[in-house]
Amino acid sequence: MRPDIATHRARRARLLKTMGEGVLILATAPEAIRNRDAHYPYRFDSHFYYLTGFPEPEAVLVLIGARAGKRARQILFCREKNLEREIWDGHRHGPKAARTAFGFDAAYPIGELDKRLPTLLENQPRVCYPFGADAAWDARVMAWINTVRGRARAGVGAPGAITDAHALIDEMRLIKDPHELDLMQHAADISAAGHRAALRVCRPGLGEWQIEAELLRAFRAGGCQAPAYTPIVAGGANACVLHYVSNDRVLADGDLLLIDAGGEYHGYAADITRTFPVNGRFSAAQKDVHEIVLAAQDAAIAATRPGNAWNAPHEAALRVLTQGMIDLKLLAGELDGLLEKEAYKRFYMHRTGHWLGLDVHDAGDYKVAGAWRPLQPGQCLTVEPGFYIRRADDVPPALWDIGIRIEDDVVVTEDGCRVLTEAAPKSVAAIEEAMRDGR
Repeated sequence: MRPDIATHRARRARLLKTMGEGVLILATAPEAIRNRDAHYPYRFDSHFYYLTGFPEPEAVLVLIGARAGKRARQILFCREKNLEREIWDGHRHGPKAARTAFGFDAAYPIGELDKRLPTLLENQPRVCYPFGADAAWDARVMAWINTVRGRARAGVGAPGAITDAHALIDEMRLIKDPHELDLMQHAADISAAGHRAALRVCRPGLGEWQIEAELLRAFRAGGCQAPAYTPIVAGGANACVLHYVSNDRVLADGDLLLIDAGGEYHGYAADITRTFPVNGRFSAAQKDVHEIVLAAQDAAIAATRPGNAWNAPHEAALRVLTQGMIDLKLLAGELDGLLEKEAYKRFYMHRTGHWLGLDVHDAGDYKVAGAWRPLQPGQCLTVEPGFYIRRADDVPPALWDIGIRIEDDVVVTEDGCRVLTEAAPKSVAAIEEAMRDGR
């Protein structure tokens, strides 16, 4: 996909307006060694990519705010062209091509960063930088500032304040623009196709790893560059382990299979969870629990609308789940009292969603000035209630080791929300039909 020059340049211009005077410095992620001389697949820093669309490692964004008599500037530092390295590692834009292709005012070789930055920081009131995120970069930025301080006798002023760049960018990233929503819908559609493929192939005797392989095949075949996170493919009691990723157990007849998996499409994540019977038919107890979780999700989605507090979907889901625990005789007492005591946490211990975007747990605070943030059109989040019943003496055997989570990705709209991942079957009838058709 070609970089969306106008969109990324406009984001930088908007950030410059918010920032005012000063210099913003933002590096992309470094390459990471897997072992010896083998690297992990490269993945850029999300904040950097949001502002630049530039996918290569060893790159730094510098934004210089407008001030009296001087216009704002957008500068990229990146690797130089190197035809020999490109034979081994692939294409490099180089500064000259990158400046044009990604809409910068100037671009320089990354090797000139230490020479040019002190000059760019001269007489600037502040530095915007993600301080504390990387000790080596903290030291490097302070070295540039100290170099400027060393010129004080020549009348040169050094920045007197440091602002957290991530905090400024996080607020921007909370509201998705049309370009982002299009990418997220693609990620959702491809990921839903992966979940449908898993439904079709699942049967007793297969390994969790074989279902994982089918998911990854579908994600890559659909155009995703990578999974957005390590897939959870959890059969039987493994579904009651929230972050189970071993995916090495053979699936047994009568078990449920919980799959939490999504693809990443040009940086943007999908995050879907579905739970279904390995043999294609829910038992009565499994169906009962699944219907409770689905009703909780329906209530949470209905509460996902502009003006409601971030916590409203969670509170709506809790009421349905806790009542379900009472109905199944897992909890005893009045609903409001059990909610106040958080008695539900034995069977439901996580929250009902998180922000979603370039990161699967995306940027943005959930509270502002101590209060839950109001939902706004353009915000993207997951809605993912669950119900986890471990084997115990005070639990009816028919409910033992039932772990169910249902998760969808939604975008807040002007009058409610839109589910991006609705193409992945989730009702009992739709799941059993899809599994029956796949056999």
